[in-house]
Amino acid sequence: MKTILLNPGPVTLSDRVRGALLGPDLCHREPEFSDLQARIREKLLAVYDLGGEHWAAVLLTGSGTAAVEAMIASCVPAEGALVVAENGVYGERMSAIAAAHRIPVERVAAPWGAEIELSEIERVLAREERVSHLAIVQHETTTGRLNRLEPVAALAARYGVRLLLDGVSSFGAEEIRFEEWRLDACAATANKCLHGVPGTAFVLVRRDACARAPEPPRSVYLNLAEYLAKQDALGTPFTQSVQTFYALEEALSEFLDAGGVSARRALFRERMARIRRVLEASGVRPLLGAGETSCVLHAFELPEGNSYRALHDALKRQGFIIYAGQGALSERVFRVSAMGDIDDAALDRLEACLQAALPPGGKAVRR
Repeated sequence: MKTILLNPGPVTLSDRVRGALLGPDLCHREPEFSDLQARIREKLLAVYDLGGEHWAAVLLTGSGTAAVEAMIASCVPAEGALVVAENGVYGERMSAIAAAHRIPVERVAAPWGAEIELSEIERVLAREERVSHLAIVQHETTTGRLNRLEPVAALAARYGVRLLLDGVSSFGAEEIRFEEWRLDACAATANKCLHGVPGTAFVLVRRDACARAPEPPRSVYLNLAEYLAKQDALGTPFTQSVQTFYALEEALSEFLDAGGVSARRALFRERMARIRRVLEASGVRPLLGAGETSCVLHAFELPEGNSYRALHDALKRQGFIIYAGQGALSERVFRVSAMGDIDDAALDRLEACLQAALPPGGKAVRR
């Protein structure tokens, strides 16, 4: 029985991507690796139709958080400051990253799951003239909320502030208007909406934003300007994860062959709508309204008398992995994602397993 991962990354791999992991052993200083890296960078720009004159894809070996940290440490200039909009774990993590690098940071915090208050952001922007960038998570997987970027971007533009986007759980599935929203950079990873494997992350960055990078750099390993210069010269500053590069290239080819961002968004929406209908029919309440969530993941309230561990274990015995809530939500919610190689037969089986675990009006899963 094939295990289906319903957590927000890593994902269940297609045979095509899994097969790519068996590519030949390759030294990262050889021209064959340079060619592989260049192809991936070009395909990443193609995901959102970005031109290489003004934009670059910078590849890193690490998790999505490595890409976020590289973006923040490298894109906020030495004389700049950062505003971080927080409404979940990953917004809070960006504030922690900024603080670790001694970047002046102003936090605009909303309760987990709530919308960001534009008036609070404006209050900070009006007061703090040093602010050069505003950082925000597009899809906050703590709750599944899809933060509305249009009004945030418009407000930032009014104050001459550029955006740094955590697109780790949205890149490849949600709309990202790089130019209209005045992004300087977007951090993301291979092992979520693109259906690659963990180990490779990346930042899509404006070339002129890297030109404004602080000197001396705040980080050695996560210095985007250094990566950009070396990768443009067909090199790499450090050893990269070659096998995961193979997988990412194949995942990108599969992604583009299938129709790109719009097709993947439609696929995820269809899957999540089906899962949501089954759970709501069993009396399971979603944490947020359908119009407030990403197509990638939804959070659900645990019915009274049920525990996450019991529900998780019941589904795991049937080959499905769901995800717990975080922090104060850990006893209240469970989360389900729709990424990865999931066919209709697996969805049919999942529907039956959810109905058995959470029957309407019943409590099959107990503490």
